[in-house]
Amino acid sequence: MKVLVTGAAGFIGSHISLQLLARGDDVVGIDNLNDYYSVQLKQDRLTRITQYLDNTLDETLNYPQAEHKGTFTFCKLDIADQTAMEQLFKSHAFDKVVHMAAQAGVRYSIENPHVYVNSNIVGFLNVLEGCRHQQVKHLVYASSSSVYGANETMPFSVANNVDHPVSLYAASKKANEAMAHTYSHLYNIPTTGLRFFTVYGPWGRPDMSPFLFANAIMHDKPLNVFNYGKHQRDFTYIDDIVNGVIKTLDHVATGNPQWTGITPDPSTSKAPWRIYNIGNQTPVELLDYIETIEQAIGKKAQKNLLPLQPGDVLNTYADVQQLVADVGYRPKTPIKQGIEQFIRWYLHYYHNDTQQ
Repeated sequence: MKVLVTGAAGFIGSHISLQLLARGDDVVGIDNLNDYYSVQLKQDRLTRITQYLDNTLDETLNYPQAEHKGTFTFCKLDIADQTAMEQLFKSHAFDKVVHMAAQAGVRYSIENPHVYVNSNIVGFLNVLEGCRHQQVKHLVYASSSSVYGANETMPFSVANNVDHPVSLYAASKKANEAMAHTYSHLYNIPTTGLRFFTVYGPWGRPDMSPFLFANAIMHDKPLNVFNYGKHQRDFTYIDDIVNGVIKTLDHVATGNPQWTGITPDPSTSKAPWRIYNIGNQTPVELLDYIETIEQAIGKKAQKNLLPLQPGDVLNTYADVQQLVADVGYRPKTPIKQGIEQFIRWYLHYYHNDTQQ
C-alpha cells in the first residue's frame, strides 16, 4: 500500500511509519516541524527512519527488521495549509491515510486556543477533503481519551456519552469524530477514530510525564505531581498502540446494519464510521507510576504535590473490548517493562545531560 502518515516526525507517527515500512508499505510522511517542543527531537525521529531503511539503525534498541522494506518520502508541510494539502493528495495516489498530526497538550490548549482550531479543526478538514477527492480507502485518525471529559463511569466505554469535554483540546478531538462521521455519511469514506489513552515509551514527547519525571529525578529537581498523585491513568506502551493502529488500518470501517436512530450506538453508524478506545485497560495511580520510574533509574524523586490542574480529567480507564473483538487488539506490555524500555532510551538519547 501507499500510506500517508501525518505527523510523521511525531512520537506516535514516527513509530507507525517504521512499522509500515517494515512490512513493505510505501509511506509518505508529512510534518510541519513546529517548535511546540524540541525540533531536534523531531528531526532525530526522521533520521531514525532513514537509518532503519539504510540498515544503520542501532540494533541494541530492538527496532523492527524486515527482508523487504517500503520506501519513505518526507514533506515538510502544515496540514492547515489548504493549498499544500490539496497538492499533496493530487500528487500521490494514497490507498490509506493515518492522521496523527495535531496540536497536542491539554494544558497548552488553555494558554493558546487558536493553535488548536488551526491544526486540529482546519487541518483535519483538509485531510478529510483530500480523502474525499482522491477516494482514499480508509482514514484512521487520532482521537483522545480526553473526550470523556466529565464522565465518571469507569471504565470509559465507547458507548458512553462524550458531550462534556473539559478542555479545548478534548473539544477539538470530539469535533474530529463528528466531522469524520459527516464525511463518512455524505461521501461513503471509511473512517475510524482511535481514542488514545496516555501513550508512553521511547522517543516520547518532552512535555509528557515520563520525560518530565525522569528528567527531574536525574537532575535532582522537584517534580510537580498534580492532584497529589492520586489520579489514575491508563498508561499504554507505544508498541501496543502502533500494533493496534495498524490492525485498525487493515480493518476498513463498515456501516453497522443494526444501527438505529431511535437508540443510536455512539461508536458506530449506518455510515462506514467507527470509534474505538485504544489503551492498556490497566489504570495505574500516578504515585505508583513515579515509583516505577524511580526503580528504573535507581534514584528517588523529590515530589512537589499540587492540586488537580484545570482541564485535566481525574482518572482514565479504557474499555477496549470492541477493538479486541473487531481487530484482535491485545495490549501486552506491563508498566514495569514499558518504563524500563523508556528509561533505557532516555539515558541513551539524552546522555544524562540537560537537553530539553
